[in-house]
Amino acid sequence: MPSATTLLPDRPVADEAFLADRADFVRTEAIRLIELAKVGHYSSVFSAAEIFSALYYGVMRTDASRPDWPDRDRFLMGKGHAAVGLFPVLADLGYFPAEVLNGYTRLGSPLGDHPDMTKVPGIDFSSGSIGHALSNGLGMALGGRMSAREFSVFVMLGDGEMQEGQVWEAALAGAHHRLGKLVAIVDRNGFQLDGSVDDVIGIEPLADKWRAFGWDVHEVDGHDAGAVRDLLRQLAERPADAAPSCVIAHTLKGKGVAYMEEEPGWHLGYLVPADAAAAIAEIRAGARA
Repeated sequence: MPSATTLLPDRPVADEAFLADRADFVRTEAIRLIELAKVGHYSSVFSAAEIFSALYYGVMRTDASRPDWPDRDRFLMGKGHAAVGLFPVLADLGYFPAEVLNGYTRLGSPLGDHPDMTKVPGIDFSSGSIGHALSNGLGMALGGRMSAREFSVFVMLGDGEMQEGQVWEAALAGAHHRLGKLVAIVDRNGFQLDGSVDDVIGIEPLADKWRAFGWDVHEVDGHDAGAVRDLLRQLAERPADAAPSCVIAHTLKGKGVAYMEEEPGWHLGYLVPADAAAAIAEIRAGARA
């Protein structure tokens, strides 16, 4: 149990309108930062925007003034290329000054295309190579149990990442150890770098596979930030010795910009300034609709 001097704070409270606003903030800031880098992962961020928003503004117990607080909830990204959408959230919450964002990918900046836990306050795992995040989250959850701490560990995985064998090794171990504080979130947007996930290597029936590995499985509309928030809050309160949880979040790659939703090639790309401004206007117009 946490000591009396480090009691966990209440989980943050945020209504659906605020969560939706923060999700579109993630999208528009990602566009702005990718303009600095001249290339980036737009559509991978856009599919995960409501997941970022729900986690950081409505679910996770964290303290930006103490990034290394031992009792904080942890978040790990298998799809580390979506970090350009997470950095604005961390700045918004006060982990580092907002102006640091303006140096994204520039020489000497701590902010790169993938997150670095040794350089960026609030980052719990340096991801890049797909497939390792769940194993690391498993280790953190085991460490929490061994040290009698009550934090939850959330791991966001790409659906293409389901093709990695290490994911399923970690799934076996998580169920074996009954890590009730471990939650895997699969961003099921249907596409990976090389095209349709199920054309590259089919992963269905995905929910049944996770159940067969011993996980408690839930499915949710990944763009309904309120539903994502409510489900993750519920799972975070499960007993520490329950089965681990898997959330399959059904999302749309490129969500918010119509032509990105229809063209998987926007996994990696660059918008010239005029097109970036038009994309931001479309996202904001959709928020007002």
